Order: sequence, then structure tokens, then C-alpha cells
Amino acid sequence: MNYNIMSTMKKGFVTVMLSVLLSVLAAYGVVKAATVDYGDKVARSERGVEYRTVNLSQSDYPDFTYAAESAVDAVVYVEVTVTQRYQLTDPFYRFFFGEDREPQLRKQQGSGSGVIVRPDGYIVTNNHVVANATEIKVTLTNNKTYDAKIIGTDPATDVALIKVDGQGLPTIPFGDSDQLRLGEWVLAIGSPLGYQLRSTITAGIVSAKGRAMGGGAYENDPYGRISGRSQLQIESFIQTDAAVNPGNSGGALVNKKGELVGINTAIVSQTGSYSGYSFAIPSNIVRKVVGDLIDFGSVKRAVLGISMSEISEGLVTALNQDLPKSEQYSSLDDLMKKLKLSSLDGVYIREVVKGGAADKAGIQVGDVLTKIDGVEMANGGAIQEKVNSFHPGDKAKITIIRGGKEKNVEVTFQSSSSETGTEVAEGEIAFYGTTLKAASQEALEKFGLKNGVEIVSVSTGKMLEAGASEGFIITFVNDQPVSKPQDVVDIAKAARRSIYIEGITANGRKAYFGFGKD
Repeated sequence: MNYNIMSTMKKGFVTVMLSVLLSVLAAYGVVKAATVDYGDKVARSERGVEYRTVNLSQSDYPDFTYAAESAVDAVVYVEVTVTQRYQLTDPFYRFFFGEDREPQLRKQQGSGSGVIVRPDGYIVTNNHVVANATEIKVTLTNNKTYDAKIIGTDPATDVALIKVDGQGLPTIPFGDSDQLRLGEWVLAIGSPLGYQLRSTITAGIVSAKGRAMGGGAYENDPYGRISGRSQLQIESFIQTDAAVNPGNSGGALVNKKGELVGINTAIVSQTGSYSGYSFAIPSNIVRKVVGDLIDFGSVKRAVLGISMSEISEGLVTALNQDLPKSEQYSSLDDLMKKLKLSSLDGVYIREVVKGGAADKAGIQVGDVLTKIDGVEMANGGAIQEKVNSFHPGDKAKITIIRGGKEKNVEVTFQSSSSETGTEVAEGEIAFYGTTLKAASQEALEKFGLKNGVEIVSVSTGKMLEAGASEGFIITFVNDQPVSKPQDVVDIAKAARRSIYIEGITANGRKAYFGFGKD
């Protein structure tokens, strides 16, 4: 009897406890369901205002340690010395002694960064870092310093290749810059503001791709700052917000894998310091240029032979300037309708060079180029980058839209190099890697000259190696005065062994340089 009572009491107790537990769980579930999920935690300020806080685990943060530690030793500090010859004109000295003073030498120093791409000492940097350098020294992160020599330069992409005498040096492997995505994390590694801040690492994201900078950097600026520099010919930059400052030029842009995806080259700034906009040359362009410089000593660049414009309101305005009023386009929509275009992708062909690759393939003015080898070309920068990946003689399939219909043509790319003496544009002649034109009257008056020939562009060749620079005005060649480009070519052709050039630099100083014909 007592056993039955005790058993009954135990069952009742268990039942009550289970009921209480289930009630508690049910109440908790109701409250939880009725509560708004503010994330990991809701905090309350002193004034009673609720705000959300997030508790991120370690795995939620981007981890750059592998990329930074594996890449930093391959980024070097580059110090350059430029020796310039100049001559001060002193009328009193000339009056008493009958001649000018002896030419003087002046040394200027600058610095930048570089990236070791081969263990036997090949280093990539910017052309504007080492341009006209007479001495180059490279310092590694272990403080070891090497003398370096220039293997080759490519002003069109602002890429230069130098070499030190070393073996087993740390390197950064090339990555595929075409695979970069907007918003992807990247690291900038270099030596901002000089020696004391070597191997500085900053982080940012890819802000844009295929960016053209138009006006460019300060002419002859060692830091690649933007505000009216001589234009680069190949502009398809990676834009990032990684902090880049003077001295970072030539440094590495790497992805989270520690791969080289770009060479930092310029910033947009009104102050000369970082303001949020940095630009890097894509690694796919750099790799091709470096390969050419090692294999051939110069860049074998393919050209398509067109001038182009992106499809925009600006194109409408430009086209209407050459059209009678009755044939002008009323708007961008009107242009698209008449060209039978369904999108703004691609570029409008404004001009086709006679006898060029595009001309021989049947491409015409008014065509819209949309693809190269099946890859969509959204803008001119993408086309420049793609064409730059080819060599002269390579073939590619070009997709165009003509009259609303898509058409594929095969093009064989031609070389961009011009032989000395050939006319590259109206009034401009190629001369040992430079382009010459008659100096303008304004330039002549500025420097008090009666005649002269201006160097308007400089690329790889004997003139660059001898010390030629853009804006230099040639006044004498082998002691003979010159007033037009053909004068320079004719005197050079008549020379037996060497060519000696005298003139005025863009800064107004007298200078001299020479080179052998063979």
C-alpha cells in the first residue's frame, strides 16, 4: 500500500517538473520568435539608444599575412642618379675670352621601387623612375645593395627592366591581372617617400579596371603624379585605393595569393601625395613587355592601325562637327538607332590607317569593334590592353558591327616600330627611336633660337640611350644647323661613324649627346 502511494507521488512530481520545463521552453520560444534579430548583439548607449554590434570571428577578416610575408622581400628600393651636362652662357666671359665657359655637370638623385621577377636579378620598375639615369643602385630588404644596369625601357607602358648581378634572389610570381575582380583585396608594396620607409605595405581594393588617365602625370615627374604629363600610349590601368605615395612607383601590387597583378605607377592628386586614387600597370601587360625586353632588347608591339572613340555623347558632338546640319545626330539614342546598336559596348572606328592591319582586313570607318578573339571589348582601354598582348605577325579574329549586323574578320597585326627617316605623322619623322618635328615659333622664341627641331616622343633606341628626352630642341647635328626633321636625317645619313647632337633641354639648358651609327 505504501509502495503504491510512493510510486504515485513520484509520477506526479515528474509530471509537474516536465510540465514546468516544457512551459519554460515554450515561453522562451515565444519570446525568441517575437524578438527582432539584430545580429550577434544589441547594445544600449548611456542615453538608452539601442545599436547593433557585430562579433566577427577571426576567419571573417581578410588575412594578408601570407601575401605580405611572401612578397615583401622581392620588392626593392631603387635609387637613381641623373648626370646632366649644361652650359651657362655668359656674354662678359665670351667678350673677354671669345668663347663660352666649359660645359658643367650637374647630378640629380631620385628614388622609386622595383620588383624582382627572376632569381638571377631581373627587376621590373617604371620607366619614369630610371629614365636618363647614369647610375642605379638597388637595395634589398636585407640591406644588401647592388649596382644595376638598364636592360630596356618601354615609355609607351611606363615599364622598365633593370638587372643586378645576383643569384637566388627572392621573386614574386606573375598573376593573371585579367582575373582581378572589382572589390577584390590587393596590397601595394614599395618605398614611399624614400629610403626610410622601405618595404611599406598598404591594403586596398580594386576600384576599377581598364582605366585611362587622359592628361597623365607631371612631365618629367619622378613620382608619376597626375596633372598634364606627356601621354602614355598604352593606358589600361588598375585603379585601387591602396595608399601609394611618391617613391612607390615601380613597386608591387599583389593579390591575396601573393601574386604580382600590377606595377604601381601613378596617383591622382592635387597635393602630390596619396588622396585615394592609385593606378597600376596590369601584370599581363608587364609580363609581355618584360619578355620582349629580355628576348629581343626592345618591345615588339603589334598595332591595329585605327583611331577609335567610345560610344558616348562626346562621340555625337565630335561626329556632328564634320557633318552638315541635315545629317547630324540629335542625341546618343539617335546615333545608336542609325548605327543599329543594341548597347554602348565597343568602340566606334573614327579612322583607319591606309595600308594598316585593320585596313587590310576590311575594317572601315563607322564600324563598331566589339570583340577580339571572342573576348568582349567594353572600351578603348580594354582594346589597347588586348592588342598589346600580341606580337607583329600574330593573327586575331575581330568582331565588328556594320549596319546592325555582326561580322568577323581576321586581322594580321603589324609592327609599331618605324625606320629612321619614315614619316610617322604629318610633319613628323622617326629618328633612332624618337619622333622629330620642326620646333614651333613659340618654342623658338621662348629660348631665343632662330631654328631647331623638337623631339616630341622618345622610345627605345639609340637616341634614348644617348640621353635624348621629350621637349629637347636640336639646334646642331655634327656642327651643322637644322631647322626641320629632314635636315637631321640627311646629316645623320651622311655621317660616317657617329652623330653628335647639340641643343636645348625642355628646361632651357644647353646640352650635348652623341652615339655611333653602328
